[in-house]
Amino acid sequence: MGDYRAVSWVLLVFVSVTCISGEDPYRFFTWNVTYGDIYPLGVKQQGILINGQFPGPPIESVTNDNLIVSVYNSLDEPFLLSWNGVQQRRNSWQDGVYGTNCPIPPGQNFTYVLQVKDQIGSYFYFPSLAFHKAAGGYGGIKISSRPLIPVPFPPPAGDYTILAGDWYKKNHTDLKAILDGGSDLPFPDGLLINGRGSNGYTFTVDQGKTYRFRISNVGIATSLNFRIQGHKMLLVEVEGTHALQNTYSSLDIHLGQSYSVLVTADQPAQDYYIVVSTRFTSQVLTTTSTLHYSNSAGRVSGPPPGGPTIQTDWSLNQARSIRRNLTASGPRPNPQGSYHYGLINTTHTIRLANSAPVINGKQRYAVNSVSFIPADTPLKLADYFKISGVFNLGSIPDNPTGGGGYLQTSVMAADFRGFAEVVFENPEDTLQSWHIDGHNFFVVGMDGGQWTPSSRLSYNLRDTISRCTVQVYPKSWTALYMPLDNVGMWNVRSENWARQYLGQQFYLRVYSPANSWRDEYPIPKNALLCGRASGRKTRPL
Repeated sequence: MGDYRAVSWVLLVFVSVTCISGEDPYRFFTWNVTYGDIYPLGVKQQGILINGQFPGPPIESVTNDNLIVSVYNSLDEPFLLSWNGVQQRRNSWQDGVYGTNCPIPPGQNFTYVLQVKDQIGSYFYFPSLAFHKAAGGYGGIKISSRPLIPVPFPPPAGDYTILAGDWYKKNHTDLKAILDGGSDLPFPDGLLINGRGSNGYTFTVDQGKTYRFRISNVGIATSLNFRIQGHKMLLVEVEGTHALQNTYSSLDIHLGQSYSVLVTADQPAQDYYIVVSTRFTSQVLTTTSTLHYSNSAGRVSGPPPGGPTIQTDWSLNQARSIRRNLTASGPRPNPQGSYHYGLINTTHTIRLANSAPVINGKQRYAVNSVSFIPADTPLKLADYFKISGVFNLGSIPDNPTGGGGYLQTSVMAADFRGFAEVVFENPEDTLQSWHIDGHNFFVVGMDGGQWTPSSRLSYNLRDTISRCTVQVYPKSWTALYMPLDNVGMWNVRSENWARQYLGQQFYLRVYSPANSWRDEYPIPKNALLCGRASGRKTRPL
C-alpha cells in the first residue's frame, strides 16, 4: 500500500509540474496558394499569390513560438514552401525543400508544424520547387525577443519589412524552360520593393522618431545596395544576431540575406527616396520607394542618391565591418559573446569550390565538380526508411577536385556535435551567395585570391557576425566556423536561383547514432510520402 501511495504521489507531482510549466504559444496560419494576375513592372504576368496577396502575408512571432502553417496548394503543379533562416531545430522534417519533403500535390493540403526555437530576427519564406521563386510566393518572417530578454536599443516607433529583389517580365515557366534547355537566364528586367516597381510603395514616419527596417534580398540573380536619401542607417541585427551598431549610408545586401537597421526621421519634413540598385552588374537597375514624413511639406525632389556599382573592395570592407554585439543578449539572456567560437578546435575542414561546367551540351553549375540532380525520393525519407539506391554518403568530395563536372545526387556526411571549418572558394568572376539550412555559422574570414592554411592567420576569432547566408566575392574565398549542432538532412545551396536549379547545391547529413528524440524529433504523422517511400507508415504504432 505504501508503494502504491508513493507512486501516486510521484505521478501527481509529475502531472502538476507538467501543467504548471505549460507549452510555448501557438500561432495558426491558413494559406491558400493560387495563381493570379500581377503587374509589378507594368506588364501582366502570372504570379503566385498566398491568400490573394503578393508578397504573401507576414509571419510575426516571438522566440520559441510554435507556428502551425496549413498550406492549401491550389496550383496545377506540386508546391513547397521553405523558411530561409529558420533553423528547424531537431526538425529538418519541416524544412520545405525537396531533399527533406515530398511536394504538396495539386489540390491538396499540408500543415507545417515548426518552432522558432532559440531564435530572434528577420527572415523570409519562399517557394522552393520548379523555379516558383521567380513568380512570387514569398513573405517576411519576424521573430521578436521574449518580453523579459533585453534588446540593445529602445523600442522603435514602427517596424517595417522591405522585401527587395530583381524581377523578370517573363513568367517563371518561361524562365524554367530557358534553364531546362541548357541556356542561362537573361539579365533581369527590373527591381521590386514589396512586390511593386518604382515609386510603388510608401513608408510613413513621424518626424523625430526612430523606425526599424528589416530588409531582405528575395531576388534570384543580383546583389543589391540599399540606401535612404539624406538618412543614415544604424545596423542592429543580421539574420538573428544583434550586430555592433555601426552607421552606414548604404548597405550591400546579397542574395538571400537579411538585415535590420534603425532609421531616425531627423531631416526636414518632406518626402525622401528609398533606393535599391543592383551591384556587380554592367547594367545598373534601380528602383525607388518613398519615405514619407507625416508632416511632409513637399514631394521627393532631385535625382535619387547614387550608390556603389562594381566596387568589390568597398563591399568587402563593409562586410568585414559587420560584427557581433558581444554584450547584447541573444534569444536567451546570456550575452552573445559568451560563446567563444574562436577557442573551439575544428574537427574537420570542408572546402567548397563553385564552377560552371557544360555537361551533356547544357549549362550546369557545380560544387567540387558535382552538379546536383534531385533523386526520385526525398533524401530525408530515404534515410529514415533505409531505402537503398537513392543516395550515397560521400557522393561529393569535401575538397575541390579540379576535374570536369558530373551529375550526382550529392550528400556529404557530417557528425553531430562536430565543429567544421567551411571554406567557400570562388574561382569565377561573378559574386556567389551561399546559404546553409538548419544552422548559423561564424564568418571568420574573407579575402581575394586563393585560400591556403596560412589564411587562418587573418581570421576574426573574437567578434565576427553569426548568420546563415554569406557572400563570396569574385576570385575570392570566405571561411566559416560552423557548429554541427542540428541533426538532420540540410540543404547547402547557391542563392543565385539559376545556379541552385542547375546543380550548385548539395545536402549535408548531420548524423547522430543515438536515434534519440533528444537529438531529433520523430517523423511527423502527417508527413507526405512519395517516390519509393510511398505506402510506408509515418510513425510506428
